[in-house]
Amino acid sequence: MSRSEELFRRARQVIPGGVNSPVRAFHGVGGAPRFIERAQGAWLWDADGNRLLDALCSWGAIVLGHADDRIARAVGGQLARGSSYGAPTEAEVEMAELLCRCVPALEQVRLVSSGTEATMSALRLARAATGRTKVIKFDGCYHGHVDSLLINAGSGPMTLGTSSSPGVVGAEATLSLPYNDAGAVDVCIEAHGADLAAIIVEPIAANMNLIPPADGFLARLRSACDQSGALLIFDEVISGFRIALGGAEEVCGVRPDLIALGKIIGGGLPVGAFGGRADLVSQMAPDGPVYQAGTLSGNPLAVCAGLTVLRCILDDADFYPRLSGIAQRCGEGLAEIAGDLGIPLQVRSLGGLYGIAFAEAPVTSLADMQGADHARYRDFFAAMLRRGVHLPPSVYEACFVSQAYDEEVIGFLLEAARGALADIA
Repeated sequence: MSRSEELFRRARQVIPGGVNSPVRAFHGVGGAPRFIERAQGAWLWDADGNRLLDALCSWGAIVLGHADDRIARAVGGQLARGSSYGAPTEAEVEMAELLCRCVPALEQVRLVSSGTEATMSALRLARAATGRTKVIKFDGCYHGHVDSLLINAGSGPMTLGTSSSPGVVGAEATLSLPYNDAGAVDVCIEAHGADLAAIIVEPIAANMNLIPPADGFLARLRSACDQSGALLIFDEVISGFRIALGGAEEVCGVRPDLIALGKIIGGGLPVGAFGGRADLVSQMAPDGPVYQAGTLSGNPLAVCAGLTVLRCILDDADFYPRLSGIAQRCGEGLAEIAGDLGIPLQVRSLGGLYGIAFAEAPVTSLADMQGADHARYRDFFAAMLRRGVHLPPSVYEACFVSQAYDEEVIGFLLEAARGALADIA
């Protein structure tokens, strides 16, 4: 028995399923998860000493690379001054100023501790500001484990063979529609527009693999909100600072009313943020009646790490072209190898992430992704893991890259893929 297997056995005795986030359990791909001891750059080392190329990047949170010296020095210096105060700090102000400077739709922003807190709080604010209750979300979009949003969710729940969860309340106020289906939005607005508080969407859907918005889809959501008086919420926990400095608005040209952020803005530490129009966000307590609070909101360590990452991005004019180029080379390389072997593989890349699906036709919705060849992905995952590449342990997850991917790393990935795809051809 390997050390990872032994650790998994022990974990299952005291942690539900042996993991603290369900998709880590490898239910979607089989086998036991690798327990990680350390990471550096683009690489992970598991408890048995195996080196693995990381195609997860902590589910998108790592964008400079693991154990980046700049982050380590900054966080180490902050740790020496204290890890948590429960009081405001200058760094929180600097973080808020920087976020509002980078993301056009952010006029005011509040820091929280997770993406789930960010979407939950944005939704509460939308309902309070409009005096309405109903919300539109989209099949396959995951907005954290908020009760009313854990309906037809992607990635984690779908990996376990379910789209929702027992114990959820408030589902009757959530209307789930097919992603990229503007016609379904029109019909729903006609029926429920007067009761609609918000439309929440991943503008770049990355919890049912990677599915970009169809031409005009986000613009139609904007006009639907303007027509009905609802608010448009972009969940950019994944896409924020991974596809562009200004997020989906910069790429797609559509401005939301509220935005939820996470992952990259914490530099690998737990963080979330939500914000948007000042007339809305100013309704949060203590200035307004909408309550939200958190002991670790604006935690000094997370803010310090996040500020370091954002400053590194701002100091590098080629950051996003280079990051996009890395993801594109990885994706196109995989597609070329699969094509040479006669394996149908759909590949999409955008910013610093790419998606792969074993399917004959392009994937534009959750239904398309559900129809992909999941068994072949499981075989591919196992073959890649044997060759030292740690892919997402779910067909519904996207792959992520970091600035630590160099020519050697990309070459290693594609050479491993050549052998793995040959194995499953």
